[in-house]
Amino acid sequence: MQNTQLKNLAIIAHVDHGKTTLIDQLLKQSGVYNNHETVVERVMDSGELEKEKGITIRAKNCAIHWKGVKVNLLDTPGHADFGGEVERSLLMVDGVLILVDAAEGPLPQTRFVLTKALEQHIKVAVVINKIDRPDARIDEVRKEIEDLILDLVTFLNIDNFDIDLPFFYASARNGYGSTDQNKMDGDLSPILDFITSDYFPSPKIKSGDDFQLLVNNLAYSNYLGVLVIGKIVRGSVENIKNYTWVGENNKTKNFKTTSVQIYDGLKQQNVPKVNAGEIVIIAGLESAQIGDTICAYEKIDPLPRIIVSPPTVSVHVSVSTSPMSGKDGEYLTSRKLEELLDYTVKNNISLQYAPTDDPKCFELKARGELQLAIVFEEIRRKGYEFMVSRPQVLVKEIDGETHEPYEKVVIDIPSHATGAITEILSKRKGIMESMIPLGHDRARMEFVIPARGLIGLRSTFLTETRGEGLMSSYFLDYRPWAGKMLGRTNGALISDRSGKTTMYALYNLLSSGKQFVTVGDYVYEGMVVGEHTRVNELNVNVCREKHVSSVRTAGKDENMMLPPLTEMSIEAALAWIDNDEWVEITPKQIRIRKKVLDTNKRSVIR
Repeated sequence: MQNTQLKNLAIIAHVDHGKTTLIDQLLKQSGVYNNHETVVERVMDSGELEKEKGITIRAKNCAIHWKGVKVNLLDTPGHADFGGEVERSLLMVDGVLILVDAAEGPLPQTRFVLTKALEQHIKVAVVINKIDRPDARIDEVRKEIEDLILDLVTFLNIDNFDIDLPFFYASARNGYGSTDQNKMDGDLSPILDFITSDYFPSPKIKSGDDFQLLVNNLAYSNYLGVLVIGKIVRGSVENIKNYTWVGENNKTKNFKTTSVQIYDGLKQQNVPKVNAGEIVIIAGLESAQIGDTICAYEKIDPLPRIIVSPPTVSVHVSVSTSPMSGKDGEYLTSRKLEELLDYTVKNNISLQYAPTDDPKCFELKARGELQLAIVFEEIRRKGYEFMVSRPQVLVKEIDGETHEPYEKVVIDIPSHATGAITEILSKRKGIMESMIPLGHDRARMEFVIPARGLIGLRSTFLTETRGEGLMSSYFLDYRPWAGKMLGRTNGALISDRSGKTTMYALYNLLSSGKQFVTVGDYVYEGMVVGEHTRVNELNVNVCREKHVSSVRTAGKDENMMLPPLTEMSIEAALAWIDNDEWVEITPKQIRIRKKVLDTNKRSVIR
């Protein structure tokens, strides 16, 4: 059974290949905006952090109408750390548009999302985007995509797959696209005609009148409370009617719908009834989790729960025990922290958390350090103070031997940086698999590396490539433990007392290393105030004042100046710290401290 006037499609790609920009243009050219409305760039990136960082973090829905057909569009994240969002989004759609940059070609996340789409036998079409780039290599990229699809179809052992996929060539930023790679004008009507054609199937639905829906996403409204989002698999849902929620372990609860909505453009439209195949938003159920089922009151029939790829890294999250705790934040107790972690995990199925032996400390598991940094940034903005340990990879015991996760890293860098990057990755147990020149001055290299070798690599990578390098990775499998690896090369500069920093002390410590504090900052014993120039650590006095006497000294008129201080982000702090340190996070500050604060109880030898 199918609803022929409806299509459910996801747009998936590697990070920064133009998904959100393409959706902007599809919304604009399909008539979603009125003439007097201001068109906002990257309108689907509605979250505060998404706007700040310029990336998509959560999968979001919108709908367009074209020639009598309604298309529900899902914008998905492109970063590998948010792969869980992509995996659950694919359960709601029957077709995907894969976007690939005309210069960069298919990258690790392209492979990951394409694998997930092919596993679920979803119809695929390809859009080669940014064909107006001066370094575009359209023919080569098309061949790379075809090779990738052939490789995946063989690997997944898919029968009766049509390798000859439809290709479109577009510039999402300029708003044109067609099947002709040399046409660089016009609009996106060829793509709009295609996505409403018979190539993409209408939603597949089960026969029968008994309502059935898999909870795929959750949202919140100040007026309606918790909103449940999902595709209706069977039957129909009506407003002000009783239904049954089925949770984990087949726990059930009856509830009455207080609102039923569908997507219309960027808005949500109230409707009295919605039929199978449509993506619907239901209010009235407060206790839902992603993966639950909502079904007819008369027939309880739960659907299989959503299962996504497991986490690969974990951190310990603790209540703040810093001497400065309570100065910035509103929530400080373990009970409030556990409540928030529980809420976060329920709303993101790729996260997991568990208590530890210490009642004030919890273990949070995720896909990568960027995902963790985003979670912690959201928590701190809600007024919480807490501490976070260094990310650790999740290991497994296989046949009595320790195995750790390995990743394939693909890097696109200027040719002059190949030697330095190869040396850095080899120190982190990386093994080069291939190196291909891209044009005259760039190279693409592929490495297989333990996942822990990637922790803290990004900032060093950007420094060595002068900001021109691109790095992405995807999970391969678990392999034997690669041996010990030093977290960072240099030691830390640690304050040996509490007080306010002075210009005199900081100026005289410039030769000791890079500093994390500036004049007038309050520090405490055991707080990390900088990075030492040597391997071992150094306890320093950053509160020392100049001795005042009646004798004029040679350095009296010396002009003291400190280099500008770069504000440390959560991501940078997590990448920098070692196993004996905490990142202390408050709504206003990000500090690094030693787990043992007393100077006489710590060794400076690393």
